[in-house]
Amino acid sequence: MVQRKPTMSDVARLAGVGTMTVSRVLSGTVRVSAETTKRVQTAIEQLKYRPNVLARAFRGQRSHSIGLIIPYLYDPFFASCAHAVTTVAKEHGYSVIITTSDEDPETEYSEADEMLQRHVDGLLVIPTRLRQTRITRALVGKTPVVAFDRPVPDPSIDTVLVQNAIGARRMVEHLIEHGHRHITFIGLSRSLFTINTRFLGYRRAMQDAGLETCAVFDCASEEVVERVLKAKLEGNSPVSAILASNTLATRYVLGAIARLGMHVPNDLAFAGFDDFDLAEFTSPPLTVVRQPAQEMGRVAASLLFDRITRGETPHTGNRIVLPVELVLRRSCGCKHRSPVVIH
Repeated sequence: MVQRKPTMSDVARLAGVGTMTVSRVLSGTVRVSAETTKRVQTAIEQLKYRPNVLARAFRGQRSHSIGLIIPYLYDPFFASCAHAVTTVAKEHGYSVIITTSDEDPETEYSEADEMLQRHVDGLLVIPTRLRQTRITRALVGKTPVVAFDRPVPDPSIDTVLVQNAIGARRMVEHLIEHGHRHITFIGLSRSLFTINTRFLGYRRAMQDAGLETCAVFDCASEEVVERVLKAKLEGNSPVSAILASNTLATRYVLGAIARLGMHVPNDLAFAGFDDFDLAEFTSPPLTVVRQPAQEMGRVAASLLFDRITRGETPHTGNRIVLPVELVLRRSCGCKHRSPVVIH
């Protein structure tokens, strides 16, 4: 009979500690008391616990892998970021372990812990909601980590963002130049850093123009957006233009507009935040704020590999903000046949 290989849980049980403590003793990423360390090491020796990845860690070698945690893969923006990360990793001879958090902070925490148990050399993460994410220096220890698209509260962690507020403000100003006075902001959740920051940019443009703001959040389906649009069109001051907060919101708005039988931009002008492959093939082509998804993933990964190479654990992380572009097509009311890109 073949005896099964011992697991980290077996080591933890024999040593009388948790699996996270075993992981920290093995990786050396977080300080563990001498007494506990000795118990864990004794249990490891007794059980002859030697997975290959840990054998490399014992020899002080790198695993040549990094972890990537994103909210989900069905959003083209997140998928583009992930592709850019894997491209940079391959250039450095590294593999990427990709997983999703589903916007759940507990899932995010457990996935990050699993990555650390696998002794990844660094961690990239698009965090969950700002006040709920549990990605901290206390969790990752000396393992380099970079947050991108959204920040984390821990100031020691490097962050790569885009001009969310500036992009939304400039797009609303463009819609106002077309003569629109009743512009509605459609958002998925204000608790998300990106959505809230874009809303603040929208609000600034409306206030600067002396216009009343109208924002609707928690628009999590096409049916919800359809009800919202129908109500806004039937009010005393019917909406004449919409800014959608991200790609998913844009999809819901496009579906709702089609079901309501409306014509863009004659019945309703429309612009979205974030470009996608089919945006120029919608009828009419969609005006968007384009954020550099590939560039964001590339910059975040390059920053991570720089930290890995230097072996640094900064007290204050870098904060890099990438520029956005306005891609003016015809859904906003512009007449030109080809897109006009404003940097």
